[in-house]
Amino acid sequence: MFKIILWGLIIYMAYRFIFEFVVPVTKTANQLKRKMNEMQQNQAFQQDQQAASPAPEAKSAPSAPKRDDYIEFEEVK
Repeated sequence: MFKIILWGLIIYMAYRFIFEFVVPVTKTANQLKRKMNEMQQNQAFQQDQQAASPAPEAKSAPSAPKRDDYIEFEEVK
């Protein structure tokens, strides 16, 4: 009788360990792998788009400030 109870307890503990620990961990690991792959694909796609699009042209010479933009002030002592 004691052996049956002991085997039942061992089987119950193994069942709980597998279905409450191993299965959720493997599901989470698979989800993480899938999300990482999606993020890497999105990043590669964005890099491809940036490489394919022409770079904005840089100004050859900075423009001189307009005379209207300058406000003269007096220093207060």
